[in-house]
Amino acid sequence: MRRIRAAAAGAVTVSLLTAVTACGGGSSTGGGSNDSPKTLTYWASNQGASIEVDKKVLQPELDKFEKQSGIKVKVEVVPWSDLLNRILTATTSGQGPDVLNIGNTWSASLQATGALLPWDASNFAKIGGKDRFVDSALGSTGAQGKDPAAVPLYSMAYALYYNKKMFADAGIAAPPATWDELIADGKKLSKGGKWGLGAEGSNPSENIHHTFVFAKQHGADFFTADGKPDFTSDGTVAAVKQYIDLMAKDKIIAPGNAEYAQNQSVSDFAKGKNAMLLWQSASANLKSQGMSDDAYGIAPVPVQSGTPGTGTNVNSMVAGINLAVFKNSHNLDGATKFVKFMTSDAEQKILNTAYSSIPPVKTAQTDATFNTPANAVLKDTLAKSAAALPQVADESQFETTVGTAVKALFADAAAGRAVTTESVKAELEKAQQQMPAK
Repeated sequence: MRRIRAAAAGAVTVSLLTAVTACGGGSSTGGGSNDSPKTLTYWASNQGASIEVDKKVLQPELDKFEKQSGIKVKVEVVPWSDLLNRILTATTSGQGPDVLNIGNTWSASLQATGALLPWDASNFAKIGGKDRFVDSALGSTGAQGKDPAAVPLYSMAYALYYNKKMFADAGIAAPPATWDELIADGKKLSKGGKWGLGAEGSNPSENIHHTFVFAKQHGADFFTADGKPDFTSDGTVAAVKQYIDLMAKDKIIAPGNAEYAQNQSVSDFAKGKNAMLLWQSASANLKSQGMSDDAYGIAPVPVQSGTPGTGTNVNSMVAGINLAVFKNSHNLDGATKFVKFMTSDAEQKILNTAYSSIPPVKTAQTDATFNTPANAVLKDTLAKSAAALPQVADESQFETTVGTAVKALFADAAAGRAVTTESVKAELEKAQQQMPAK
């Protein structure tokens, strides 16, 4: 049943986006207005340990914006498990928020719907100019050659978080730099009801992020150079199998992690149930769950061999959150003012500190606040060894279909069913068949 439900969810997402692309989404109403100048609706993504944590972070800043502008912002924090489908439904119906957070990997897909306000030179000028933002963040704001569909808000990278005491108790002197080392360390740490590594096997986006990195390290990609799906090459199959094998073969991930989708692996790490965690900018999340900064270390995500860098030693996707405006907003001027406020130097420092992310605004990023050892790993990764997921119109379907295929393979591993090269390829073939025909 688990696999049937996942496939159905993927089919819904694909059919929604296909419909949106055909009809033009929210833009079908002919554009927005300023009919409601005193209010804005804002869908925020769940960045903290819980929705309540996000409300506590955001509400004081929204109150500050209201005091400055006279515009009241009604915020809803949307869980990641619901966010993409909520956005797609809104683009189809034309009944969306004024402003919303989007995963930066979705930028080109949502751009293709025509529902989002394009950030041309004129619109960027209203918020201080495009050159305020770092190039790596701008690279994940829409398809190449088109005006961005969104503005960078938070930048993140994956890192390896490791429990110092658990490592010391196991006689491990340093964090692993390669996957072979991670597996060897993980086996030493997987005992007494505790495990070497945590994962979120039921979270399609997390699955995509990790398998994308593995694919890059195998010299492969999930799309051809002209943007066509290529899910079954030898490199991509090997990448997905290597990730699933951390549970199926190497047995350093608990079988129960196949059901995780909502930060449970982060909670397990904070509680000392897992010795390692692969996560985006996790420090604030861990702190909110009672884990002190000196209880864990942060290192680059492992590579196949050598050290992180360009090419096959990519060890993170360019992670981040963008801020978008629905084109048919009834307060376009207010929405633009809100984007300017959220990307101001002052707010960038406050918000990115709260979420332990990196400001995509150049002047804010150079602030001393973000020169901590933890941020050094993240900034170095973004600068030297992170790659952007394909900015193609089919990217969100790719996340849903392949992410769900990986979820099904984790379910097989948890149930003790064999995960072979052939079974991995079969799941990926099914995922590719769900993609829109070219």
